[in-house]
Amino acid sequence: MLRNGKPTRLTSMLPLSDGLPARRFPIVNVAIIVANFAVWLFYELPHLNSSIFHASFYPCTVTHACHGPEPWGISWITAMFLHGSWDHILGNMLFLAVFGKNVEDAFGHLRYLGFYFVGGFVAMMTQTLVTLAFGNAADGRVPNLGASGAIAAVLGAYFVLYPKSTVLGLVVIVPVRISAWFFLGFWFLYQLFEANFGLFGAKANGGGVAFFAHVGGFLFGVAVAFLLSNLGRVTAQDDGQALRVPA
Repeated sequence: MLRNGKPTRLTSMLPLSDGLPARRFPIVNVAIIVANFAVWLFYELPHLNSSIFHASFYPCTVTHACHGPEPWGISWITAMFLHGSWDHILGNMLFLAVFGKNVEDAFGHLRYLGFYFVGGFVAMMTQTLVTLAFGNAADGRVPNLGASGAIAAVLGAYFVLYPKSTVLGLVVIVPVRISAWFFLGFWFLYQLFEANFGLFGAKANGGGVAFFAHVGGFLFGVAVAFLLSNLGRVTAQDDGQALRVPA
């Protein structure tokens, strides 16, 4: 998720594969990816700046300190499908493609769909709370956009469900194979460090990454997956696979 549309990858590590084929076709995950690309290609690219202005989420609208183009109850959803550049959308969709399919496989299609949107909402509200509590009036008027808050929730759920899986990824340009537990754990610590070390290092006029959205989304995903596991709705196997217990 971005503030003011400045693109940055979710991390300097890029996942290529987790080696865990889904047991059923991840129709929801694929549909979300297609929807994001459709919005990018047909809505944003023709008029990128005006599209970002009209469909982004503005934290100050929550407290009615300002009036956005759309009510905040709608813009938090539209903002989840916006991206600031090709680098931004390709990085986000890569993470979602690699990790989302197995989380959907464990959760089930409808539960995963609800989880994705609620995770995006929690991520957006986490960033909003921090912005309104510690930022100034200008910070509250910076447009927030991107799918990475919701994707962070997916990563948090994957961290709980598949810690023993092995991720093939790129660290800068070097291919490596590391455990999902280490890959995602390092990713979260990096987001947490950046969020706290540079609380508002990227000011309103400069934009930047909404790291607190990533932190909030990830913690939400961890909590939901842990709760569902304890309730017997999702059970992780020793080999890192997950079994969904019918509702």
